[in-house]
Amino acid sequence: MQKNLLLLITVLTLCACQREEAGPVYDPAHDYFSFANSGQFQTSHLELDLTVDFDQRVLSGHAIHHMQQLDPESTRIMMDSRGLQIDGVQLELPGTGTIDLEFELGAADQVRGEPLSIKLPAQFAATDDFLLKINYQTGPDASALMWLPPELTAGGKHPFMFSQSQSIHARSWVPLQDTPSVRFTYEATIHTPPGLLALMSADNDPLTPRSGEYSFSMPQAIPSYLLALAVGNVFFESFGPETGVYAEPEVLQVAAYEFADTQAMLDVAIEIYGPYLWGRYDLLILPPSFPYGGMENPRLSFITPSVLAGDRSLVSLIAHELAHSWSGNLVSNATWRDIWLNEGTTSYLEARLMEVLYGKERADEERVLAYQSMRESLQTVPPDMQALAPVFKEGDPDIGQEGLEYSKGQLLLQHLETLFGRKVFDAYMAGYFSQFEFQALGSEQWLDYIDKNLLQKHPGIFSRAQLEEWLYQPGLPGDATVPVSDNLNQAADMARSWSSGELAAEKLPYADWSPMAMVYFISALPAELSEAQLSELDAALGLSRSSNAEIARTWFIQVAERQYRPAYPQMESHLGRYGRIRLVQPVYEALVANGEDRQLARVLFDQARGAYHPLTRAAIEPLFE
Repeated sequence: MQKNLLLLITVLTLCACQREEAGPVYDPAHDYFSFANSGQFQTSHLELDLTVDFDQRVLSGHAIHHMQQLDPESTRIMMDSRGLQIDGVQLELPGTGTIDLEFELGAADQVRGEPLSIKLPAQFAATDDFLLKINYQTGPDASALMWLPPELTAGGKHPFMFSQSQSIHARSWVPLQDTPSVRFTYEATIHTPPGLLALMSADNDPLTPRSGEYSFSMPQAIPSYLLALAVGNVFFESFGPETGVYAEPEVLQVAAYEFADTQAMLDVAIEIYGPYLWGRYDLLILPPSFPYGGMENPRLSFITPSVLAGDRSLVSLIAHELAHSWSGNLVSNATWRDIWLNEGTTSYLEARLMEVLYGKERADEERVLAYQSMRESLQTVPPDMQALAPVFKEGDPDIGQEGLEYSKGQLLLQHLETLFGRKVFDAYMAGYFSQFEFQALGSEQWLDYIDKNLLQKHPGIFSRAQLEEWLYQPGLPGDATVPVSDNLNQAADMARSWSSGELAAEKLPYADWSPMAMVYFISALPAELSEAQLSELDAALGLSRSSNAEIARTWFIQVAERQYRPAYPQMESHLGRYGRIRLVQPVYEALVANGEDRQLARVLFDQARGAYHPLTRAAIEPLFE
């Protein structure tokens, strides 16, 4: 007990030293981005009954929270909300009937939304679960919901709606305790227009009839950011006994080909990391406005169509979202400063799956690109946010560490695997997932567990103090294991040979390159290139015409930085084709920063913004402030 107390004091001191400010000592276990008083009351199960109205762009109905009173002295329940219209709140206790409750929406916070305060009756005392029913409807601009008219879908005939609850956007379509520290089971009834199919992060039945009323159950407890809903003209194609894909009919067969290895990925992951505890694992291919590459909604990962490259070259995204079934969904972060436990671990698992299925060379290429991304992030992320577990009580969880939590977390676990050996580290990881399944975990809990179950069992290899440097200090420890790839090194050599005139563009062996090697080649081009050289390269390699979204992204960043205007029409088409933040935001950023094209960037953004998700718009708009 004394040792743990000293550890907590040390951690708090380290965290407090990272950012000097007045006020209470930073509490790493507190969720600073939620209004919920989940220490006094907590939801264990959620019932939803919602009607989807495409004309008004709202969801309306009710949420019933099965709650427990953890503190008998508390008389007020605090919930998270954002832009919701609350029409009434009722309490139901066994044997007492229904009681209308007083409630109040507090002042809006730009990041957190509005607190929903619910007053309980005098002398309230719940000896068992009680029910709290909230009647409400969402606003038409709910930050989690994307309402697409038919013309912005693949088919062009039916509307489409989908949610994106991470990080703290579930509160914009359900009043709830929107913190990852609270996990709950749920059930839902969703009413839709005739002919459209509703899907959720729950038990979707591929054979369900299109009745306009759909029932769902999620028997495993999840955090609120994994609550997900989509409605559209989608159909199903099977990969294997536990896997398949939903998509609009116009892209269904393309997706079925592209992601045909999903069942094999699932089988490999189970073999390495233990049982898959979620039932089915399916994919949903969303319209291009989806703001992320993928979202690990349990049982049904939401996937961007930008990875439909036609050659299965971008399927590492599927490996990533599948791996979240263990790291993130099974064991989730307790607060948003602990997100590296989700994303860093998942990025590590992703590389392991890619290695088994596609070979070590391809996996190493992607490891090197992740490392390169981390080095770039360290140039822009403020030092006080570079630690894996930083002081994080201000700002926005959607921005956070700008992706550093993925690459730096992955590098840490890869470093540990190298030091302890794969066999030992795999056994540790399998035990970790088993120990904490269906729990929310903080960085300090992780530190205690790995110290006891890896470091102390194999003494003299790596110390707790070295781990704490990764967790609490900026930058990168000097002894980190740096990934290498002969293929990418050769691509960088080719960039130097071509740019110096030693090698003609048509002699580049690009036909033998992977997409990752092409990305690395483009990124390795020196700053001093003439328009004639860029034109020669574009003509030889077809960069402006590439159907691979990652190659196009990398090339158009260069086009904007170098003001290579012959490729501007294709660049503009790229910005209008995709809504994924990763693919478009850095191109806008390069246009704004090149000294000539800020106004053009603004015009292009205004033209495209109607097809962008609110999160994409929020990521780009600060560029013009």
